[in-house]
Amino acid sequence: MTEANLGLGQFDYAGDDHVVPFQVEGLDVRGRAVQLGPMLDAILERHNYPLPVARLVAEAVVLTVLLGTSLKFEGKLIIQTKSNGPVDLVVADFATPDRVRAYARYNEEALAIAEQNGLTQPQHLLGDGVLAFTIDQGAHMQRYQGIVPLDGASLEEIAGVYFRQSEQIPTKVRLGVAELLDRDENGKPRHRWRAGGMVAQFLPEAPDRMRQADLHGGDGDDGNGAFEVDDLWDEASVMVQTIDADELTDPTVGTERLLYRLFHERGVKVYPSQAVYDKCSCSREKLRDVLASLSQDDIDHAAENGMVSVTCEFCSTTYRFEATEVKPQ
Repeated sequence: MTEANLGLGQFDYAGDDHVVPFQVEGLDVRGRAVQLGPMLDAILERHNYPLPVARLVAEAVVLTVLLGTSLKFEGKLIIQTKSNGPVDLVVADFATPDRVRAYARYNEEALAIAEQNGLTQPQHLLGDGVLAFTIDQGAHMQRYQGIVPLDGASLEEIAGVYFRQSEQIPTKVRLGVAELLDRDENGKPRHRWRAGGMVAQFLPEAPDRMRQADLHGGDGDDGNGAFEVDDLWDEASVMVQTIDADELTDPTVGTERLLYRLFHERGVKVYPSQAVYDKCSCSREKLRDVLASLSQDDIDHAAENGMVSVTCEFCSTTYRFEATEVKPQ
């Protein structure tokens, strides 16, 4: 069957905001791919970020969704940057089985200067710092955290370094973000965001085939020594690297069709998709507990006309409490 003959009913397209797991047996590759639409729009719209910041947050959301949906336990994956650039903090987290949220903090003046100078790529906006991957399995389990430096590379390159350094799994990550300018059903101009991504990992049955050249770690290895890359992983890496950002975000291509285009000669298999949703984990009870951890002086200082207001940085929901109902523990 050729790609042109694939019908909607036959191929069961997942559509937007659904992560599609896949396997390419001929290349010993497993992975996940996704296109985000309405969910991403909802996250970005409530914050009204400047365009470069919105793009950066969108990339972080895609990366978090791709990695978070691989969790096999109840918990949370948090991806967070801390850096000295115009955007000094980006946080995106995925709570199993399907909740996503994100936000960014930026310096307006520094961002304006960066835009004037055309320095709006993720590496320019972030600057020097670290990217942390945190897995939280709950209050009674120890957190796992992997940290990699923000060394002037893109988020997809840094994610690859993380897997190579912390997980020791050959991994390729591709991320793409696009703006859509069209008109709604009433003919009014409309701005929408789309994003897409793919993570592909080399997981052969023989573990020794997963070996990679060492990262330069100050142990005398300059990282330039000869190293023979497994032929199948080399082929898969080249295929993934050929993906254009437009293909990742184009709704007329779709996730399954993109996978078919890339890997059909090697026999790609797709599995049932997993939906992801824009859902914040904040609640009135949780924020009341946060306020209760403050001193009485802090509570009195925050109160205005006998009320204390707290706004969630992720979803922008504002909760109001009477100062008398918030008592320090």
